[in-house]
Amino acid sequence: MVPVWYWVVTAILLVWNAVGCLACFSQMRMSPDKLASLPEAQRAAWIAMPATVKAAYVVAVGAGLLGAIALLCRCAAAGPLFIASLVGVIVQFGWFFAVYKGASKLGASSLAFPAVIALVAVAQIAFACWAKTQGLLG
Repeated sequence: MVPVWYWVVTAILLVWNAVGCLACFSQMRMSPDKLASLPEAQRAAWIAMPATVKAAYVVAVGAGLLGAIALLCRCAAAGPLFIASLVGVIVQFGWFFAVYKGASKLGASSLAFPAVIALVAVAQIAFACWAKTQGLLG
């Protein structure tokens, strides 16, 4: 029997990852006018971001959404998908903070949301691993 809270956590992760995909899609399709309306530091960061890092962003959110769908289907692929998502997160934020030096350009407050994203990415992996050990994923 699958506990009700498993479905609650899975639904929350599904919404979290869907919102991430929508944000990514919105940013990737940003019009020149929308880009111009961003604060200078954010605009400069987006323009400087290499295509490979943008691809890592797509992998992070896409694999996260697929992992959440796998949880919904009780499929063991959730764990590897969440690991792929975490790798995307590490590449994306690794570039932003280590290469681009984003914290010095956008301030210490730019650390908060990426930290939450990274923590959720790790928690998703832990949840999928736990669910597999409990026999909830096939």
